[in-house]
Amino acid sequence: MLDRFSPKLGIDLGTTNVLVYVPGAGVVLNEPSVVAVSDDNQVLAVGAEAKSMIGRTPENIRAYRPMKDGVIADYRVTEAMLRYFIKKAMSRYQIFRPEVMISVPAGVTSTEKRAVVEAAAKAGAKNAYVVKEPILAAIGAGVPIYEPEGHMIVDVGGGTIDTAVIALGGIVAANSVKCAGNRIDAAIIDYIKKTQNLAIGEKTAEEVKITIGSALPLSEELTMNIKGRDLVTGLPRTTEVKTNEIVRAISRELRTMVKAIKDVFQDTPPELASDIIDGGIIMTGGTSQLRNFPELIRRRTGVKAQVADQALFCVAKGTGVALEHLNTYKRTILTKR
Repeated sequence: MLDRFSPKLGIDLGTTNVLVYVPGAGVVLNEPSVVAVSDDNQVLAVGAEAKSMIGRTPENIRAYRPMKDGVIADYRVTEAMLRYFIKKAMSRYQIFRPEVMISVPAGVTSTEKRAVVEAAAKAGAKNAYVVKEPILAAIGAGVPIYEPEGHMIVDVGGGTIDTAVIALGGIVAANSVKCAGNRIDAAIIDYIKKTQNLAIGEKTAEEVKITIGSALPLSEELTMNIKGRDLVTGLPRTTEVKTNEIVRAISRELRTMVKAIKDVFQDTPPELASDIIDGGIIMTGGTSQLRNFPELIRRRTGVKAQVADQALFCVAKGTGVALEHLNTYKRTILTKR
């Protein structure tokens, strides 16, 4: 049971961003999951401050993401990051330790779940609960998960694309593939390197994806000027990129994501598949907002897809709702400490 006096925190622990949700107050924090660490392993900065250092640090400082593909790659640094976010969100109620609910990808192993729970407990949580991302995304998107109808949720974040068919409060078929927003950024960096002989950083690639990126070619292309380092002369240079070039650059990654969705359809019972044809696919997560992504999925699967309202915040909102109604959702809660 949740303690009435304990403050509650929901954490969407993403590869790219960490969102903290406080029931009643909404999303109180939305910061990059980046930590800057010095040579002697001191944590120097976390979140937005650390992200601004990526690609700009002197050699004795490293700014990097301790989460890789949705799971903890560096345990100690993740714990420091969680402590920072919990402390920042809890500044108003410092007396009690919070009850914390954290999202994990659908394909997470029990060892990885335990690592998340332990990191949260060490970072100051009184109790830590872990729930799979598609369930939280569905709750946050307002899907009635306890009905005997099938709903398909596709949560596309930075590290993973999590696809799940949910019915009667549980996951009937699911798939988690480590190909999402970060892979798209890497493909853009690679493409510009090969075609323009220009080296660009992660930040620029992300800007290109958001500003002019699309899952399908556009008849009226968008253009953008990017700055980087010329690989031949070694000097700074500016060049122009267009949307349809980016579509070609990321086509392989998009095919992998569409395949992840198709694989879940193959494991879905026929009755639920017919529900999904009627209800469509619900998309959440930051990368689901890529131009024409729902249309690409519709063309490849024959099922209409739509992006949920506030897609980026669905998982975080889901943690808040599940924390407030813990008894209702206890069948889908995985771990407690």
